[in-house]
Amino acid sequence: MFSQAGMGYDRAITIFSPDGRLFQVEYAIEAVRRGTTAIAVKNDDAVVFCVEKRQLALQENIGSEKLFKIDDHVGVAIAGLTADARTLVEQARVHAQVNILSYNEKVTVLETTRDLCDQMQLYTQNAGVRPFGVSFLIGGIDPDDGTKLFLTDPSGAFWGYHACAIGSGSPAVREFLSKEYKPSLSFEELKLLTIRSLKEVIEGEIKEDMFEIAIIEKKEKKWTFFSLEDNKKLLDKLNEK
Repeated sequence: MFSQAGMGYDRAITIFSPDGRLFQVEYAIEAVRRGTTAIAVKNDDAVVFCVEKRQLALQENIGSEKLFKIDDHVGVAIAGLTADARTLVEQARVHAQVNILSYNEKVTVLETTRDLCDQMQLYTQNAGVRPFGVSFLIGGIDPDDGTKLFLTDPSGAFWGYHACAIGSGSPAVREFLSKEYKPSLSFEELKLLTIRSLKEVIEGEIKEDMFEIAIIEKKEKKWTFFSLEDNKKLLDKLNEK
């Protein structure tokens, strides 16, 4: 008789359970599910990232970042272990610069995604390591001017999306996005959509210091963080509607 699911088979990353499961990978996915909510949406002109911000009264926003710039034209939002994300982000940044030095062209969003996922997958098949407990929403403007958005998984798998969410509030946000998202949404509507989505998982009134937003526009091809003042302007526009 086989032992109860997880008993013994979750003690090493290289051991499959009898029903074909890698429990350490599933535990890493659970770490992502417990993370703060991150949202990314795109249209033909821009990609918008929005992350829930949980911060203690005396805490500075250093070391708990959930939005990272890879290059001017590509960035990520994360859910899960921030320390794991920082390591992978640094590798992605190096890969982006090497691509410029080697080929005199900027790395594509797909190449960035594949590079990150190859590294994540490598850590699911070697003894003595553990999977990265983080998922990414990777978005940006490709050199051919196309907007791209990908979701990655701790297993190293990835999928393309028009709009997606990860983290603890992702089920409710994904359901909301499936009803409200349209490719024809304008850039302004896209930004408001991310906040409307986040309101699905934040109890009470949402304030400007409860979320962070970053954007990449096709015409600028530049990663831009929003200030608290920018957040407040968006909330004011949302309340006017």
